[in-house]
Amino acid sequence: MTRIASHRGGTLEFGDSTPQGFRATAAMAVDEVEFDLHPTRDGAIIVHHDATLDRTTDTRGAIAELTEAQVRAAVIDFGAGGHPLTLAELCALYRDSRVDFRCEFKPDAQGRAYRDVIEPALAVLKAEGMLHRTTFSSFLIETQDELARLTDRPRLWLVSPAVLRQVGTAGVIELAQSHAIPEIAVPIDCADAALMHQIREAGLDFGCFAAHTAAQIDHALALGVKVFTTDRPSLAIARRALNRGAAA
Repeated sequence: MTRIASHRGGTLEFGDSTPQGFRATAAMAVDEVEFDLHPTRDGAIIVHHDATLDRTTDTRGAIAELTEAQVRAAVIDFGAGGHPLTLAELCALYRDSRVDFRCEFKPDAQGRAYRDVIEPALAVLKAEGMLHRTTFSSFLIETQDELARLTDRPRLWLVSPAVLRQVGTAGVIELAQSHAIPEIAVPIDCADAALMHQIREAGLDFGCFAAHTAAQIDHALALGVKVFTTDRPSLAIARRALNRGAAA
């Protein structure tokens, strides 16, 4: 069965990376919750999509240049007055949930890989009893290599349209294999049966991201991808149930 991952806790339903969205997702019939991590200046690990607070909160500045207290004082837009969560707080929300983690390591505000987030994040996940329920993802090969060095947990490479276009399918497969990456995910609008067949024939798992409309969700389900992320988890749950009912 194709798995559903609630992207950033269901951005189009609950706001971007909001406590209310993560709390709601923990009780949903989805399989994973997708989230992103950034370090603060004083070493806290924050759950937030962007490297800065500018776009989605009432505060400005790069998370890595702010203290934990400054970041946690920010109010998230369309988030019912919620503030950015720490990784430990997110773990507490999901410890008794059936929903697993899909943790993405983002670059910093300059597009570079952080030097001080993966190892501390692994330590938090382990201490909170969630490491064995976590799959890791990144667009950055450098980050993929560091993850491979530090943990044996599953990893997947998020392949952007530009990389897919410039490197080509064969090149993407070669890169994944040379870096021991077992799974590739592409935007749903780039996904088709031929691409999925090539990826799977190479021994790699195939998933998608950014399936937000009913048509996009149905496309992911019809392809039978391993997993897809969506900003509309409630819609995805309903479409999966409808598709399964039609196939019965």
